[in-house]
Amino acid sequence: MTRGFYIGRFQPFHDGHREMTDRIAEAVDEVVVGIGSADASHTVRNPFTAGERIMMVSRVLEDIDTRTYVVPIEDIDRNSVWVSHIRSMAPAFDVAYSNNPLVIRLFQEAGIEVRQSEMYNREDLKGSRIRSRMIDGKDWNHLVPDAVVDVIDEVDGLERLRQVAGDDGGDATENDN
Repeated sequence: MTRGFYIGRFQPFHDGHREMTDRIAEAVDEVVVGIGSADASHTVRNPFTAGERIMMVSRVLEDIDTRTYVVPIEDIDRNSVWVSHIRSMAPAFDVAYSNNPLVIRLFQEAGIEVRQSEMYNREDLKGSRIRSRMIDGKDWNHLVPDAVVDVIDEVDGLERLRQVAGDDGGDATENDN
């Protein structure tokens, strides 16, 4: 049995992420999806909580035939121990999937095989671009799976994102009062 690991912030989980998880699911027996920056939320860069992102990913992937695990991974800001941190938070895995040069390097240094995949429609499918479209009231629904739209509606995520974008930089943790 082979278990693959795929990490991202998924702010929000979009069609490119779905395409990547589908490709991974075809190559392995089980998929572990790591929700990166699980400790971050309520900012323009990270508007959704770890729990909300777990809901997004779980609902989107419930129809694939491959067993999946969705786990939150908090930031530790220490690259030298990042992989061991992930290993302590996730089920054991055999191969990691990433196109991020730093992530690839860190997994390789830890002796973990890394597989890369061609990015799917990368120009349109960037979390920052989707969040900008959401803030500006432009059409964004077609860039994410329907289940993600449902979760964002359920948690009033669009209003939250627009509200934090109107803040002084959108970081609710910085308060000069």
